[in-house]
Amino acid sequence: MYSFSPKLRLTSIILIIAGLAVFAAGYFINKSYDSAAVEHMMEEVFASGHTAPTHSSEMVGPQDHDSHLAHAIMQVGNQPLAAMHFVAVFFFAAACCALFFYSIQHAAHAGWSVIILRVMEAIASFIPWAGAVVVLIMILNVLHIGHLFHWMHESLTDPTSPDFDVILYEKKKFLNTPWYAVRTILYVVGASFFAWKLRAQSRKVDQTKSKRDYQMLYRWSVGYIAFFGFASVGWAWDWLMSIDPHWYSTMYVWYAMVSCLATAVALIIVVSVYLKKKGFLPEFNDNHLHDLGKFLFATSMLWTYTWFCQFMLYWYANVPEEVNYFFGRFEHYSATFLPMLILNFVIPLLVMVSSSIKRNYTVVTVMAVVVIIGHIVDYFNMVMPGTVGPYWDNIAVLLLVVGAVVFFVGLFIFAVMTMLSKLKLIPEGNPFLHESKIFEYPF
Repeated sequence: MYSFSPKLRLTSIILIIAGLAVFAAGYFINKSYDSAAVEHMMEEVFASGHTAPTHSSEMVGPQDHDSHLAHAIMQVGNQPLAAMHFVAVFFFAAACCALFFYSIQHAAHAGWSVIILRVMEAIASFIPWAGAVVVLIMILNVLHIGHLFHWMHESLTDPTSPDFDVILYEKKKFLNTPWYAVRTILYVVGASFFAWKLRAQSRKVDQTKSKRDYQMLYRWSVGYIAFFGFASVGWAWDWLMSIDPHWYSTMYVWYAMVSCLATAVALIIVVSVYLKKKGFLPEFNDNHLHDLGKFLFATSMLWTYTWFCQFMLYWYANVPEEVNYFFGRFEHYSATFLPMLILNFVIPLLVMVSSSIKRNYTVVTVMAVVVIIGHIVDYFNMVMPGTVGPYWDNIAVLLLVVGAVVFFVGLFIFAVMTMLSKLKLIPEGNPFLHESKIFEYPF
């Protein structure tokens, strides 16, 4: 039985408080920007010669100075909510992917992974925590306290309005505020329910050691896989791609999901190795680490494939209303857009390609942390250009992003380790437990 150490608990609480404090500092700096300060930022951007739009709405409507200034004021005002939004969605999706990976193990009757199933359950227990923040952000947007989603402005879909946007009007049946709110609640409540149900059913299997109960665990796992298949597509559209509603990609949902699947595997590695080093999970050995390392390497390569396919097709076509999504990131986010490939592709490829290196606890753990950081940057690139635009290179955004990340890391540690302390680390009722204990990679 795992015991949540007072030292680690205190560390998680300090991270939560520190994250909120840093985020608050960034928030107050952001609110100190008046229209004159924003105008100065805007003039600096235009003076640099980098004028590529980061959002397709910038290509529609009046292009005079006052219109640009109004848009810049809105983008600068988006900084706090955008910073919290991308981190919340990232951790929610990563926790859901951990539950997806968990469900796959049951659906495939996999034996090697049984001794780390409790780790996956604990990570999945973070779903309602991150989901609550996502729902709060949704409420702020619905009440127009935030403006992350351009399509929520009613005048844009009113044919009598001078701001009428025919593209958003055609998408109104899906992109409308009530339906968006319902879908958001459905994603969060549905995923939270499955996280609770699968964990409860797993406990029941431990208690009864009944094959019938294990069969029900298998069925609920298949049910979550089906739910996740639809929901992960939906929230990628709603929370990420609809930030720029003129632009769309048929590869986007795969790209967004695989990013968090790689993160989920990395989180499983970090938690499992921590438990191993602390003596709580002695059954976890080099063979289990090797298999997790293979999944980390494979998902990193799959993410690179989806990133390149999406980028290459749009860049090669060179259609203005499509390629601006990438061109704006090249111009205004050059420090994060392409460099993230080093963290998410180059380093995993060079380090993890060796089979023997996947048995090295230190190297694999470091690589897991690198991948997590890399995909946080990836989600930063998904959200910030369309919400904040070119106005991100300042102290306010730095404090907001660092504060949001530190807050969620602390909350993740607190929630996951608290759940682990309530679970039996070894699922004794699982019929494949013995196979997991004697598992040995043959090569």
